[in-house]
Amino acid sequence: MFRHSSRFLTRVATTTMRWRRPFSSTDLPAESVADSKFAEAWTKAIPNVDPPKTPSAFMTPRPPTPSSIPSKLTVNFVLPYSSELSGKEVDMVIIPATTGQMGVLPGHVATIAELKPGVLSVHEGNDVNKYFVSGGFAFVHSNSYADIIAIEAVPLDHIDPNLVQKGLTEFTQKLSTASTDVEKAEAQIGVDVHSALNAALTG
Repeated sequence: MFRHSSRFLTRVATTTMRWRRPFSSTDLPAESVADSKFAEAWTKAIPNVDPPKTPSAFMTPRPPTPSSIPSKLTVNFVLPYSSELSGKEVDMVIIPATTGQMGVLPGHVATIAELKPGVLSVHEGNDVNKYFVSGGFAFVHSNSYADIIAIEAVPLDHIDPNLVQKGLTEFTQKLSTASTDVEKAEAQIGVDVHSALNAALTG
């Protein structure tokens, strides 16, 4: 029985692996045809077991890509423990990507960027809100939506410069006296984060 099941599963997996979702500006339907075919193939192979959910089952379809560039950029900025911005319409965000500071305006090309420790700036009219982020990812969609996921973030005006200087001194000393690779790596991370914090406050 298990030998037959494994053969059926292999056949189903082979069928589904032929399909690749295209990366383009077209919008994803609520239920893709490929998912329906997968469920149908699964039911034929293993009728007594419900088919597993595919990633698209957990994805909420985005609003359609507008024919013209909208005037605002819609931003979602989330942390593991909270949501800083949800569906916020802004003029621009500047994110600290690993490749350098990246400005995102409405109509920006679809992009995925890794974040490094630095300042995330949210521009709305004459108001600019700045956050220090320790790292994460930014997903910019072709329909002028941007999802920013950070590990840690804090408003820049909530940071104490004296504590930053103290932390930078402590981690610099730890780095100079570290004897193991783990100690060196931990100290280097501390130096990098506190250096970025210091640059954010003094820049």
